[in-house]
Amino acid sequence: MSRIQAAFERAERENRAALVVYLCAGDPDLPTTEKLVLAAIEAGADVIELGVPFSDPTADGPVIQRASERALAKGTTLAHALGIAAKVRATSEAGIVLFGYYNPILATGEERFAAQAKQSGVDGVLVVDLPPEEAGSLLAPLEAQGLDFIPLVAPTTPDARVERIARSARSFLYYVSLTGVTGAEADLDKAGERATALKARTGKRVAIGFGIKTPAQAKKAAQKADGVVVGSAVCSAVEAAKSPEDAVRAVRALVLELRAACAR
Repeated sequence: MSRIQAAFERAERENRAALVVYLCAGDPDLPTTEKLVLAAIEAGADVIELGVPFSDPTADGPVIQRASERALAKGTTLAHALGIAAKVRATSEAGIVLFGYYNPILATGEERFAAQAKQSGVDGVLVVDLPPEEAGSLLAPLEAQGLDFIPLVAPTTPDARVERIARSARSFLYYVSLTGVTGAEADLDKAGERATALKARTGKRVAIGFGIKTPAQAKKAAQKADGVVVGSAVCSAVEAAKSPEDAVRAVRALVLELRAACAR
């Protein structure tokens, strides 16, 4: 069982949804990212999505785009993100998902990337622009290293394709709650109904992401989904902070509220 699977099982025993928190590696800088991740975990995040900054983040809204731009301006790379994961893993058993786009993985080499991710303590990989039908050459080395592949399901995904996608999921399906980018407004009532249907159809746990920005929205999603993913709101807290120390305090406070909202 991976740390991600264990996190979801622990949340189920505690009668709540698992809280998945996104942070962009290198925003505002690498040392602060490590502190932000640890603060989020201490405040109750079950799983961390550690974003690898990318020059063309097509699935991300303006908040995460700006976070990625700031990180890239500091020279942050995939190797740096893996370095943060390794430092966090030295003191925490929280689940870590590496979240990003395919190009840096391809440039690194899929087998080499999977081995490096495993060595760094990463538990799973979410590649936004790599559908499972095209992911065969990456799935094999990930499986060989015991790493979870986290596939995306959209509101427009037909049922027949859902079943194919679900076969690639080891820990959970990530349900994109809207046909848009991160941080946009979502209809969480419909998203909750869809999450319930996806779990019944596939037998896989389902986390809802995109469009969850407030504790009230997290609470609504938590009533139906196995997991709640929050990214843009966390990156906004980092962006608004006047100092790295303020950013750590703001993220800790927000995650505490989000964790409380995940109770059922």
